[in-house]
Amino acid sequence: MQILPGAEPWSFDGSSVGVLVCHGFTGTTQSVRPVAQRCAEEGWTVRMPRLPGHGTTWQDLNRTVWTDWYAEVEVAYAELQERCSQVVVVGLSLGGSLVTLLAQEHSDVAGLVLVNPAYAPKDPRLKALPLAKHLVPSLAAIGGDIRKPGVTELAYDRTPLKSLHSAVRLWRRVSRDLPSVTAPILLMHSPEDHVVEPYSSELLLARVSSTDVTEILLEDSFHVATLDHDAERILEETVAFVRRVSTS
Repeated sequence: MQILPGAEPWSFDGSSVGVLVCHGFTGTTQSVRPVAQRCAEEGWTVRMPRLPGHGTTWQDLNRTVWTDWYAEVEVAYAELQERCSQVVVVGLSLGGSLVTLLAQEHSDVAGLVLVNPAYAPKDPRLKALPLAKHLVPSLAAIGGDIRKPGVTELAYDRTPLKSLHSAVRLWRRVSRDLPSVTAPILLMHSPEDHVVEPYSSELLLARVSSTDVTEILLEDSFHVATLDHDAERILEETVAFVRRVSTS
């Protein structure tokens, strides 16, 4: 399957500090590439995987499930563990869900950077997915929720329903086990987000066991904040957080 230009995975081998960067559902590495490259500029070792089914066609994504996506993230994490003494994980949207699951299953995660993470979407239409996915293969796209004019996210123009239903299963599992998260957290989220409701961030803050939690509101960005008006602040805060937790 041919990968869309700009959707390729990316890696950089640097110091003993590792950073894993994960993109979101129906999106690609393009949305988080600035974060990965900024971390590489700091000299850190970076892995930015392409989640299976992403960056090709939405039909390809519809043939995958959440365990496929998580397996790819675990491979990247294992590579970083072999090379690095500490690993910080970064995730946008669904990527935030996946790296949170990493922190739930790997107590040695040094810290989490979460940008508009998804845990418990409240859209009532999701209840119809078990039936709808057999009747309709896809619905309108969810990608490209960006306030900044002239900026485009490399994402699918349709939302595949079978894989969306699998994502819902992932969100339920991760939200259930949020109390097992103890690593330091940097949460950056947009009050105006047309893809993931603020409730997901509220749930995270209410349920995690982490005592080191920093919350930053991205007032000038929509869902894909890593490409929006607050992109530079996200980079600066991420770098400062990684520096702090990797030296503490």
